[in-house]
Amino acid sequence: MALSASAASAGRGARAEKVRRIFERFDANGDGGLDRAEMAKLVVAVNPRVKFSDDQISAILDEVFRTYAEFILPGGQGLSLTGLLRTYDDGAGDVDRDFLALSLPAVDSDASSPEIGPGDAAASSSPTSGAAVAASLLDDHLKPLGIGGTGPSSSSRAAVAAPAWATSPSHGIAFDSSWALLDDLEILVKRLRSKQLRKTSSVDTSGGGSNLDSFSEAGWSREISASADSGLASAPWDETSRDYLTFVKELAVLRTRADASRSREEAFDNHMVIGRALSEHRLFRDALASFRRACELQPTDVRPHFRAGNCLYALGRHAEAKEEFLLALEAAEAGNSQSADILPQIHVNLGIAMEAEGMVLGACEHYREAAILCPSHARALKLLGSALFGVGEYRAAEKALEEAIFLKPDYADAHCDLGSALHAVGDDDRAVQEFQKAIDLKPGHVDALYNLGGLNMDACRFVRAAEMYTRVLSIRPNHWRAQLNKAVALLGQGESEEAKKALKEAFKMTQRVEVYDAISHLKTLQKKKLKPSKGKHDAQGEEAFVIVEASKFKRVGSKTTLRQDLANALDIRAFERTTKLGHCDAELLRKEMNETDVPVSYSGTGIPEKSIRKAALEVILRRLLSFLKPDTFQGAVKAMNERILSVLDASGSGRVDLGMFFAIIAPICSGPVDRRKRVVFDALLWRPASEGGRGQIRRSDALSYIKLLRAVYIPTNGASDMLEMHGESDPTMVSYTEFLEMFNDPDWGFGILTTLVKLEDSDHVRHGSHTCSICRYPIIGSRFMETKHSFSLCNRCYSEGKVPSAFKLEEYRFKEYSNESEALIDKCMCFNLNSKKLEADA
Repeated sequence: MALSASAASAGRGARAEKVRRIFERFDANGDGGLDRAEMAKLVVAVNPRVKFSDDQISAILDEVFRTYAEFILPGGQGLSLTGLLRTYDDGAGDVDRDFLALSLPAVDSDASSPEIGPGDAAASSSPTSGAAVAASLLDDHLKPLGIGGTGPSSSSRAAVAAPAWATSPSHGIAFDSSWALLDDLEILVKRLRSKQLRKTSSVDTSGGGSNLDSFSEAGWSREISASADSGLASAPWDETSRDYLTFVKELAVLRTRADASRSREEAFDNHMVIGRALSEHRLFRDALASFRRACELQPTDVRPHFRAGNCLYALGRHAEAKEEFLLALEAAEAGNSQSADILPQIHVNLGIAMEAEGMVLGACEHYREAAILCPSHARALKLLGSALFGVGEYRAAEKALEEAIFLKPDYADAHCDLGSALHAVGDDDRAVQEFQKAIDLKPGHVDALYNLGGLNMDACRFVRAAEMYTRVLSIRPNHWRAQLNKAVALLGQGESEEAKKALKEAFKMTQRVEVYDAISHLKTLQKKKLKPSKGKHDAQGEEAFVIVEASKFKRVGSKTTLRQDLANALDIRAFERTTKLGHCDAELLRKEMNETDVPVSYSGTGIPEKSIRKAALEVILRRLLSFLKPDTFQGAVKAMNERILSVLDASGSGRVDLGMFFAIIAPICSGPVDRRKRVVFDALLWRPASEGGRGQIRRSDALSYIKLLRAVYIPTNGASDMLEMHGESDPTMVSYTEFLEMFNDPDWGFGILTTLVKLEDSDHVRHGSHTCSICRYPIIGSRFMETKHSFSLCNRCYSEGKVPSAFKLEEYRFKEYSNESEALIDKCMCFNLNSKKLEADA
C-alpha cells in the first residue's frame, strides 16, 4: 500500500513540476503571476497551429480570470502557479501535451512538487464556484475549432495525445490535416464528456466492455455479437442535451474544414479519420455521417462502406448494415491485394448482420467463406458452428466448433455452443464437460448455465436443473425462460408450492398466456388431489394411465378420426405452427413463381431443374414470411431445413429444386383446400420437366412428388420410397383431375390433409368445462369420448393411445365431437331413443 502511495506521489510530483516549468517559461517578469499579456503568450504557444484573433484571445482571458478569480494575485500580477495547476487538475488541459509542445526539458519521474505557500495551499484545497466552467475551459477556448491551423509535422506529432487506434502501425492516416482534425475532435469529445459526466457520473463513454467493436484494421474483425445486450450496443451519450447539440454544431465546422481540403483524397482521409474517432467514442450516428461522406468521395473504396456497416449495426439498423457490408464486399472483391486483407472481416460482419435479421443460412455461407480465406480465424469458425447449430445441422456444427476450440482453447462461447451441439446429437457426457469448461472459463456464462439446466431437465435430474436455473437468475434476474424452466424443475421434484411461486414470477416477467394456463392447470391439479394408483404417474400426481395398442381403439361412426391419422396430423400441425406457414397464403407461392426468374440447371442425372442454393431460398422465404420477427423466422428456417430441405437435398449439394419445394409446402399454407391443391399442381407445372405439357405433368413426376411429400410429412416408409423414386420412368401425362385422385388417396396419397384442416379449424374450439381424463387440461379441438365409460380424451392423449388405468377393457369405442353442439345433439337423440324404448316396453 505504501508503495502505491509513493508511486502516486511521484507521478503527482512530476506533473506539478511540468506545470511549474510551464509557469516559469511565461512568467517573464518573475513576479510569481501570469498577467494577461503573459497568459496570452501561453495560449498561443501551446496551440501552434491555431491563428487567434485579438477578440478571441481577449474572450479566453476574460473567462480564465473570471473563473479562477480566487487564484488571481493582487496588484495585477495575474494567475498564480497554484491557479495554473488547478486548471490542469480540473481537466481543462493536457499537461503532457502542452509540455511537449513547448519543447521543455524532460522531467524525472521522481521529481518533487513545487513549493506552495500556505495561502496558496488553502486556496487550492477549497472548493471553487467556477469549477464547472474550469473543467472545460482550455478545451473551450485555448483550442477553438475552424480557425486556421495546419497539420503537425511527423516529427512533432508526438506532442499530440493521439487515441490508441491512431498510434497503431496500420492506422492508415495519410495527411497531416487529418491529424489536425483528429486533435481538434478529441478535444471536442473530451469537452462533451466532461460536461456530461458532471451531470451523471455513471456514464461510460470509453466503449470498454462492448462487443460491438469491429473497428480494427485489416486482419481481424473484433467481435460484433448478435446476442449482445442492447444496452451495450447503444451509445452512452445524452443526445438531447444542449451540450451535445453544441458538439454537433462544432463537429459540422470540422466537416467543413475536411471538405475544404486541397484534394479529393485528402478530404476522404479527413472524413475517415473523423468517422473513425467518433466510432471509437461510440458516437455512431455522427460517425455514420462521416463514413457516408467518405463513400461519396470514393464510392469504390471498401473501408467507408465497411465502417458504415459497423455503425449501422451498432445503431440496431441491421438491414441497412447488411446492405453496406454487401457494398463493401463488392468493392473488396473488385479491389487490389490491400482489399483482400479486409475480406474475412467483411464476410464475418455481413454474416452477423444477416443473423440479426434471422437469415442464418446466408450467414453460414459468409462465415464459411471467411474461414476459407483465413483458416486460423477462430471467430469465424465459432460463428459458423453456432449458425449451423441454429439451422439444425448438428454434426457440421460440432466439427466447426471443435476446430475453433483447437485454435483458441479458452474460447468459452465455443465450448458452450459445442456442448449444445453434442447434446443435440445425444452425446450428453461430452456435452456436460463442454458446458462445464465454458463455466470454468467464465463463471457467469449465462448460456452455459441455462443449457446445462436444460440438459439436466431432459435427463430428469430436476434438482440439478433447478440449481442451474437459480444460478442463471442470480446473474440475470429477468430471464423469464429460466424462471419458467425452474418452475418445471420444481414440479419434477414434487415441490408444487415452490413451482407455483416460480410460475407466478415468470408470468410477471412475460405476461404470456401459456404461463397463465400452466398456473391454472397446477391449481386444478392441487384441488383434485388425485390419489396415486398403480400404473404411470407424472410428477404432479396426475391420474395414472396405460397406453393400449392401436387395434383396441375402435371408432363409432366414420367421422371419428383414426388414431394413427390423428397422430400424423398433429405432428404436421406442430410443424405448420413452428414454420408459421399456416399464416402464409398459398397464392403468394404462385406470385413468387411468376416473379422469380430462376435459371435452369442440370443435376448429375442430366434432369433439368430450377434449383437454387439454400441461402437464396432463405431470401424467398423471408419475403413469404415477412411478418415474422428475426428469431421466429430463424426457428422456422431451422424446422424447414431439418424436415424439408434435408429430404430435397439428400446428396448434400446445398441446392434444392424450387418448384418441388413450393409444391411440398403448399398443402400446409393458408387458404381454401382446393386452392392449395391447385398451387401444388401449378408448382409442378412450373418445373422445367413439365414445360410444354399443355396443363399436364408426367405421371412419374406426380409419383415422385407424392413420395417426397410422404417422406417429409409421414416418414414411416420414407426411406424405402426415396430409394424407389429414381426408378420411376412412366412417360404418360396426367391432368389436374387425375392428379387430385392420386393426391387425395388416403392410403398412399396425402388424404391426411382433410384431418389437418380439421385441426386448423378447431384450434380455438373449447368444450366447456370438459377436461382430458389423462392430462387434466381443458379440451381444445376435438373431444374423443369413450362411449361405455364416458371418459373424455383430448387430441394428443387420444393419438398417443392413453386411457385411465381404472378402465381396463378388451376394446375402447370412441366417438369424436368437434364441438359441444354435436355432443348436445347426440345426448338429446340418445335421450329420445331411450324414452321411446321405455314407452315400447311399457
